[in-house]
Amino acid sequence: MDAPPEQEDCRPFVRIAALMRAAGLNTPEVLAQDLEHGFLLLTDLGTTTYLKALNDANADDLFRDAVDALLRLQLASRAGVLPAYDEALLRRELDLFPDWYVARHLGIELSGEQRRTLAEMTSLIVASNLAQPAVYVHRDYMPRNLMLAEPNPGVLDFQDAVFGPITYDAVSLFKDAFVSWEEERVLDWTVRYWEKARRAGLPVSADFGEFYRDFEWMGLQRHLKVLGIFARINYRDGKPGYLRDTPRFVRYVRAVCERYPRLKPLARLFDQIENRGVTAGYTF
Repeated sequence: MDAPPEQEDCRPFVRIAALMRAAGLNTPEVLAQDLEHGFLLLTDLGTTTYLKALNDANADDLFRDAVDALLRLQLASRAGVLPAYDEALLRRELDLFPDWYVARHLGIELSGEQRRTLAEMTSLIVASNLAQPAVYVHRDYMPRNLMLAEPNPGVLDFQDAVFGPITYDAVSLFKDAFVSWEEERVLDWTVRYWEKARRAGLPVSADFGEFYRDFEWMGLQRHLKVLGIFARINYRDGKPGYLRDTPRFVRYVRAVCERYPRLKPLARLFDQIENRGVTAGYTF
């Protein structure tokens, strides 16, 4: 790894790699390090990501391995070790949606009423997220960051790990940025995660309906954030490819909003901005 110190600090990667390896995850082992100059010598987890390998036939097996690894990480959780996924961070991430997706990408200036609606919805979402039990959160536990490896999976891109809502990584895994699955299959995988988590003694709700609501509302925070991130990657970093996947996240958001009456105002807000937004040669 070559990470110039003025651009990236390698110390979180080294520290969290060790933490995850101690928890039983297959992360790169740091064989040598020169933190002053930003060089690390790492073991190699191969070249085949879950995203590249996944198909209908192997998804159950691959996700089973990913869930088992996630449970090991969550069972190792201790407060005060990783930064808190607190209200300030959750809100800062949600602000990416109006700043980059709505204003920059769609070119829409929200009215005062629309801003109030979004503020109310943000408060509801964040309150739900913060009410969940807290564990170690990889924060980007998705097929693109999981490798086919032995033991499976290899885990990458964990340097931004935090201590926060227990459903976050499961949402990242099952409602991915780059591949979508039928809702029935997502529900089945989520039930299997929940059952294993309960047996392992993790602090998930005893009622699956309550757990799934937490899962979906946590996903809503992530989906809105990613809409903003993908727009920012395009306009700030000059990488337009990510915008192709923004309709996926709009569908994720709409599915959750349609299921919960308290989120209807957010669904109406999407009706308004989608009807007005024309971008990159297509309309939503």
